[in-house]
Amino acid sequence: MTTGHRLGPPLDGPAPELIASGFHLENADAPLLHAGLNLADLAHVLDLRGRDVIPEGPARRLLALLLETDATAPEDFPYDPAYGEPYNSRERFFTERIGDDAGWLHAGRPRREAVRIALRLHLRSQLVDLIEASADLADTLATTAAAHSRSWLPDQTYLQHAQPSTFGHYLLSFAYPVLRDARRLSDALDWTNTSPGGAGCVNGSRLLDDREPIAELLGFDGVIEHTRDAMWQTDGLVDMLAGAASLVGTQSKLAEDLEIWASSEFDYVTIADGYSRSSVLMPQKRNPYALSIIRGASGTLIGRLTGFLAVIKSPSARSDNLIYAYGEVPRALDLAIRTTRLTDGVIRTMAVNTPRMWSALESGFCQATDLAEYVMQTCGLDYRTAYQVVGIAVRTAHEAGLRGIDLDGPMLDAAARDYTGQTIGLTGTDLTQVLDPRHIVETRTAAGGAAPAVVEQMAASCNHEAQELRGAVRARRDGFQAARRRLLDTAGALAAGTDQEVAG
Repeated sequence: MTTGHRLGPPLDGPAPELIASGFHLENADAPLLHAGLNLADLAHVLDLRGRDVIPEGPARRLLALLLETDATAPEDFPYDPAYGEPYNSRERFFTERIGDDAGWLHAGRPRREAVRIALRLHLRSQLVDLIEASADLADTLATTAAAHSRSWLPDQTYLQHAQPSTFGHYLLSFAYPVLRDARRLSDALDWTNTSPGGAGCVNGSRLLDDREPIAELLGFDGVIEHTRDAMWQTDGLVDMLAGAASLVGTQSKLAEDLEIWASSEFDYVTIADGYSRSSVLMPQKRNPYALSIIRGASGTLIGRLTGFLAVIKSPSARSDNLIYAYGEVPRALDLAIRTTRLTDGVIRTMAVNTPRMWSALESGFCQATDLAEYVMQTCGLDYRTAYQVVGIAVRTAHEAGLRGIDLDGPMLDAAARDYTGQTIGLTGTDLTQVLDPRHIVETRTAAGGAAPAVVEQMAASCNHEAQELRGAVRARRDGFQAARRRLLDTAGALAAGTDQEVAG
């Protein structure tokens, strides 16, 4: 028996443990890649035929079988881990149907190329859906924000009242990052829509001296320039996973806030019935169930991103770099799409309790910062001293059961006397406007401020950007679908012998 390193394909069949682990894993992902594999195979055969690499008869028979396979649902195709990877199941099926004519699929192309193309075709469709869902969410957030540009709110940090604001201004702080993530995902779509076709194994293929025809047949924008890089790229996958995780992370922050604000203790918002769930034990309970799904999705996507980063740290040109990506990345994007649509529905249907928000604002001390600035400017104090004076006055008023709007000149003079040993001359001064939370908000007219007119302007800008994103991504979808139809029509014509002209 010869020992040492062996060359040539294995003589024995796969071990049952390998079938139950690796091949089972890959076949579980086959439904995600089925449509893309069919298109990749069709384009490859058309390209070979256009170069006269494959004779007309085998090309026609192979194209007819591939078109039949494309019309077969993934669950009805005989993918079976016992035969190896999904590509092996396809090869077995094709060979059983048309014999050695199926072998032309291997000319100038390793199995990984077909699967790499299939993954990109699937991901670009998902990215289109996710970008569109993101644009819809940003649009909903902006429209709701504009409607609440005068819904007065005590904005918070650390769950403590901070400064007077509006619910509209608050909501826009989520619309902007959603739009930024949509743009990042658009960049990921550009990366995805480049073709690894014709790259051969690592150094290209002498059978395919021009890689553009496959790219054009599949609706790609162009080819990935370096052939080895084309086969093993993972950085774009990291980008789209990070974009999806960031997008849903933004939604998770919003969901966290809304769950608190939907409580009876706050009662700022009410989540619609369709997004809530009752308790089977406690009749009074109304649980904002949808918000739990959003928060949980964020954690899951963080896990998938970090898990994928751990996988791709292996040396270059290793199968484990991408075997797990075939399932993990599409499932991550699918979760992000579903979650983003869910968040959109929550925002679109929730009720906002503006009287309760105003009551909370009026009963607190959110105007303290503006009052300290007024004291600084009116009384000639440095800001730190003005801050201390107002802080003492707030503490005294709160202990007496008063509100921020109840502060007056004598209280501030008394606080100044305690802190500096002398009054600051505010007794008899009318502080009504200084202490009015609505007036404070209306003074925030600088770019990005909470003044209603500024909020409405920002909302309109977000609406416009969302509409542009939605229009652009729908045009991309239309282009992809048109490329698919052209490919199927070309393959169908050649299979039927009615049109000999193919790319080449």
